[in-house]
Amino acid sequence: MAVAIRMKRMGRKNRAFYRICATDRRNPRDGRVIEELGTYDPSVPDTDARCVLNGERINYWLSVGAQPSDAVRVLVKKYGSNGTHVLQMEQARARLSLPKIVPEAGEPVFMPEVKQAEPVAAPPAAEAAVAEAPVAEAAVAEAAIVPEPAPAPEPVAEAASPVAESTGEAKPE
Repeated sequence: MAVAIRMKRMGRKNRAFYRICATDRRNPRDGRVIEELGTYDPSVPDTDARCVLNGERINYWLSVGAQPSDAVRVLVKKYGSNGTHVLQMEQARARLSLPKIVPEAGEPVFMPEVKQAEPVAAPPAAEAAVAEAPVAEAAVAEAAIVPEPAPAPEPVAEAASPVAESTGEAKPE
């Protein structure tokens, strides 16, 4: 059986995540795996913290003749058990595990003045009268308040028609 070490794509659309797996070379890329050997997350902002590998299992599979894909070969060279960036990877993973420090906001640079509406309070005598009055009397009092009708518009004086002026007829006054 020919064994390959490949990256199996996981995650959702436009948000890839890869598992580094030992697979049979005849299986499809995202098919059945023999063993999972690590992960690679390209969305992590720190480049050295993107890859997590199980170094001793990768060394085992390489010793029994497994062939890594080109992308996995680069990751093993950098982040494998004797990789060139192992120290940087450990430091980056340690930085990710620390709690995030957020500085205090401080005083606002500009704060617009907001005018608040003053609440309109009823005079204390009116509040006491409403509280003492029965519900029926309050309803009668509300019904008794009728707004005054609007004044009727003033009549507009009739203007002389242009026909009367041209014929010389007298204007009615």
